[in-house]
Amino acid sequence: MGKSFKILCLTRFVFILQWLIFLTCFKTYRGAKVDESPYVVLFWHGRLALMPFAFRHFKCGKKRAYVMISHHKDGEYIAKIIKLYGLNSVRGSTSKGASSALKAAFKVLDENDDIIITPDGPRGPYHSISDGAILLAHKKNVKIRILNYEASRFWQFKSWDKMILPKPFSKIVYRLSEPLDVSQLSKDEAKEFLQREFEKIRQSDGFKE
Repeated sequence: MGKSFKILCLTRFVFILQWLIFLTCFKTYRGAKVDESPYVVLFWHGRLALMPFAFRHFKCGKKRAYVMISHHKDGEYIAKIIKLYGLNSVRGSTSKGASSALKAAFKVLDENDDIIITPDGPRGPYHSISDGAILLAHKKNVKIRILNYEASRFWQFKSWDKMILPKPFSKIVYRLSEPLDVSQLSKDEAKEFLQREFEKIRQSDGFKE
């Protein structure tokens, strides 16, 4: 069995599994959809499992979204899966080998499309904000929006990002924050500000055990 066939089988399996779980769940969406302005959109790496459905809901017409995905082997699978949802990808990382990835991200924003980043990816630290996310917002003078979901019941993987996969028939709350302006903040101030905003959303949308 060739490598390409294995990748095809795995990506199709994950795609079908995502849809099966998503269709059984009860969804709530909070926050306005994106407008025609370009944004840097951030979500934690541990919320990757059912995040493609958020993009489908919050998208703006024919405006495109590009997800920054690392060159790591896992990134190849992720890039192929999100393509099935009509999402584009930029390969690279804002923390490792950043030059080409940042140039590609600048071009995305110049074309008034959105660049999507997991600021603690591809390998952590857990729930940290990368310099690259702030750099993009500062250099292109664009605002940041936070994307998140919380689930009433889920499996949590023993991975560095503590990824959660909602269980079938659970309740999921998806949220897209209002545009956040970090133009007047230093890099460290912006990181602290975004950490607080992520935490506010988690506390607001999280489910009590």
